[in-house]
Amino acid sequence: ITAQRVFKNNIEKAKYYRLVWNVKKAYPYAVLAGVKLKQYNNVLEQMPAEAQRKIYMKKAEQELKNQFEKDLKKLSVTQGRILIKLIDRETGNTSYALVKQLRGSFSAFMWQSLARLFGNNLKTEYDPSKGEDKQIEQIIHQIEDGVM
Repeated sequence: ITAQRVFKNNIEKAKYYRLVWNVKKAYPYAVLAGVKLKQYNNVLEQMPAEAQRKIYMKKAEQELKNQFEKDLKKLSVTQGRILIKLIDRETGNTSYALVKQLRGSFSAFMWQSLARLFGNNLKTEYDPSKGEDKQIEQIIHQIEDGVM
């Protein structure tokens, strides 16, 4: 049971419902990222050779691009920023750390540079105890509880 949200004014109300909209768009991709990462890590742990891991990761990356690239390109910059935070929430690692771990330092640097061009930061960490992240956490709990 949650209390009815009270807003100071209509601008605050509009911002909140825009955040709800953006979280609803980004959250399923973050959950899927967490699931896929666990699957890939399980497979990679069983591969003895680094060459095999690299080949597997390139195939996995191509599969993910084919499946999700069109949808992810449709996300707004704000939804992308929220997705970066939610990936940290779901995986326990920043997006930058994940790219660095799976694709290498140079690739992580290039993606971070591209993200910075659009006003985002792949090194952003999720902190549900303060600010916008606190509201995002509340929205996620409502989504998981079926309230939203």
